[in-house]
Amino acid sequence: MNKHPIDTRRRALLRGAGAAGLALGGGIALPARAGDQPSDPWQKAQAIAASFKTPLAFRKQDFPITAHGARPCKVTSVKGYTGHHETGMVATPAAGAHDCYPAIRAAIAACARAGGGRVVIPAGAWLCKGPIVLRSNVHVHLKSGAHVFFSNDPDDFARYGEVDCGPNGKLTLSRWQSNDCLNYSPLVYAHKQNNIALTGEDWTSILDGQGGVPLHGGDCWWDWKSKRGGAAEPRSQVALNPANPASILAMAPELDADQVKLIEGDGSRWRSDEIYLPSLSEAGVPAGKRVFGRGHYLRPCMIEFIDCSGVLLKGYQVNQAPFWQHHPVACRNLEMRKVHMDSMGPNSDGFDPEACDNVLVEDCTFNTGDDCIAIKAGKNLDTQYGPTRNVLIQNCIMNSGHGGVTLGSEMSGGIEHVYAQDIEFRNVNWATSPLATAIRMKANMNRGGFLKHFYVRNVTMPNGVQTTPQFYNPLPGSPIAPKTVSSSAGAVITIDCDYMPTADNVRTRPPVVSDVHISNVKVGNVKTGAGTFSCYQAIMLLGPVAFDYNGNDPSLIVPITGISITDCDFGTPANAGNPWFAYNVKSATLTNVTIAGKVYNTTVTA
Repeated sequence: MNKHPIDTRRRALLRGAGAAGLALGGGIALPARAGDQPSDPWQKAQAIAASFKTPLAFRKQDFPITAHGARPCKVTSVKGYTGHHETGMVATPAAGAHDCYPAIRAAIAACARAGGGRVVIPAGAWLCKGPIVLRSNVHVHLKSGAHVFFSNDPDDFARYGEVDCGPNGKLTLSRWQSNDCLNYSPLVYAHKQNNIALTGEDWTSILDGQGGVPLHGGDCWWDWKSKRGGAAEPRSQVALNPANPASILAMAPELDADQVKLIEGDGSRWRSDEIYLPSLSEAGVPAGKRVFGRGHYLRPCMIEFIDCSGVLLKGYQVNQAPFWQHHPVACRNLEMRKVHMDSMGPNSDGFDPEACDNVLVEDCTFNTGDDCIAIKAGKNLDTQYGPTRNVLIQNCIMNSGHGGVTLGSEMSGGIEHVYAQDIEFRNVNWATSPLATAIRMKANMNRGGFLKHFYVRNVTMPNGVQTTPQFYNPLPGSPIAPKTVSSSAGAVITIDCDYMPTADNVRTRPPVVSDVHISNVKVGNVKTGAGTFSCYQAIMLLGPVAFDYNGNDPSLIVPITGISITDCDFGTPANAGNPWFAYNVKSATLTNVTIAGKVYNTTVTA
């Protein structure tokens, strides 16, 4: 059988709008050439910061939502979820609360008609039963004490989209885990807008997605990740959805038998919503025909901007996001400052810039149910926006999360020129909800792409990271035995080129990782029941695993190369006898690196 029947160089993601009348244009941007990197790479980081010295400008006119009929509501407490399956009391608007969606929409429309200005949400609690959709030259501002509760009814985000998909609802062009689709609207959204801002006065300015608040005593958004024990109906993104066809041929009849086998794999697991969507991408089905919404279980992002330029996010707090908290896609010149992300639900990534260019993240704090920051760049064949590049992250604090500063796993379009400095991985919740790993890069044979020119310096971790392992789950027959590599948690620095290999049927795109340089990382120990440790293992380097490849050009599989780790102290790992793991690594140079009191000056190859 031809194991690589789909030519990713020729098959376009979007061959037309189809019934929905949508198309996304653009080709893959070429990566910068090696000569584009200055002798001091941090000069490029300084240039990113300097590009934001001139703030965005808006007309000096306010448009209060109260002038368009908005009325505040009373708030009550109900039994819900403070984390994925963690019960607790959560705030929600009291019964009979006034819906402020029409007023917010009208205020934004009036502001746009006037040529721009500031839409003001005053202090108080406000129920919004629909998305806040930003328009060019509009600045939406939450006053101190303003608390916007977005509806916890999914139907409210399938009413106002630009594409009428019949029983699935009026849906919105979106991206879900880096694949394009028509789906429930993000709670805050913009598409092809310029010069936009979402700000708050302080962290009492709150955007609340009510992700853990059950609807009428039933499901909440977070239940769509996976059902709680004892739930009556398996309605979730991981369950087989009978609304999805029994064969991919129903959506792509031109595929041959080998292509169908490669995409579907064995059994019917591919018919779950979370696998069906990337299967549509692999099959070359255009975004306009990838219809989800009602009858499906892909949770929308909290804040998602697509193909926008000149974006400011500043000074507010996010709570209870249904899914990823911030997901800018193909945005340029995006600035995020002093935002507090506090959402412990499933996949509550704090900030996921995807295929973006020129991004500054500064003075933010992260307490998340998944990665704090996860830089993305498309998945499967959805790479038309090209790579993510020119990102500076500085003066931020990370507490709970799967990864602190993470690159991937969806990075098929490539990631380059990323800089992180002066970061405190504070891990304040280390005893109950520890930061799994601090500096994390992840991809696999499906998600491919390249990762290069990643620089990190001046990092402190007073409470280390998770001190227990979370093991890699290899494919059956892999040369790497199960429960031997702690790739998902426990390391301070993780490069994982075989992330979740069992999740993807098509494994034809090996990732390429090079030129990663990390310096001045200081890791503290914490006292646990098993001893005083900083982590489970200091460094985890898992290069591409050739056994997992099912393409037909194994020469594409190359080792991790060009890694340097300098002037670091990793404290005392629980697995101090094996301070690092390495597989398919050509060169990783350790210079003045202290682990469990021993200084290493060596080059690691494997």
